[in-house]
Amino acid sequence: MPENIAAILPELWLATGQTFLMLAIGLSAAVLLGGPLGVLLFLLGPGQSLENRPLFLVLNWIVNTVRSFPFIILLVALVPFTRAIAGTSIGPLAAAVPLSFAAIPYFARLVDQSLREVPRGVIEAAHAMGASELQIVLRVLLVEARSGLVLALTVLAVSFLSYSAVAGVVGGGGIGDLAIRYGYYRFQTDVMVLTVALLVVLVQILQFAGNGLASKLDKR
Repeated sequence: MPENIAAILPELWLATGQTFLMLAIGLSAAVLLGGPLGVLLFLLGPGQSLENRPLFLVLNWIVNTVRSFPFIILLVALVPFTRAIAGTSIGPLAAAVPLSFAAIPYFARLVDQSLREVPRGVIEAAHAMGASELQIVLRVLLVEARSGLVLALTVLAVSFLSYSAVAGVVGGGGIGDLAIRYGYYRFQTDVMVLTVALLVVLVQILQFAGNGLASKLDKR
């Protein structure tokens, strides 16, 4: 094993843990807040049961606006907010704040698109049988769209794995921070190659697991 790689193995394990921590917090925020937001976007949309054009336009504009920000700019712009929430602007917990902020509208849009793939007839049949809006959401929409929702979460996880590496560049910790400190600043190419290879492996694992679970949940 090359000397450089052997020397940074303890830090590599720590950086990997920090990356998973950032990813877990961001994905949790996306599911808990972005998921309901995506359902609300769908229900308020044109032709849906809770159609409300003004409110839909406002929520749609907010989601699109936040998603349009390059993550590195959003990361810097949210520094005061991050300090207020996490007490610091450095470290994986601090980096998780802008990650979560970006993940919520991102996942909301993916959820909205997944729900639009549910056949209209299934929703109308549930309405005809007297199901409430909550029952339709929980027992019809989320059940029928579950495969697409798993794939949406997989896409989000893969995308935000790379976002977590960007967060590391500005002091967020994680694999990206390790790659910059050793691979770039110290010109240790083997460390850079190792961190990139690790990110590639993690992406492959996430994508494979997501595709497998989605296939099992797909009733078609």
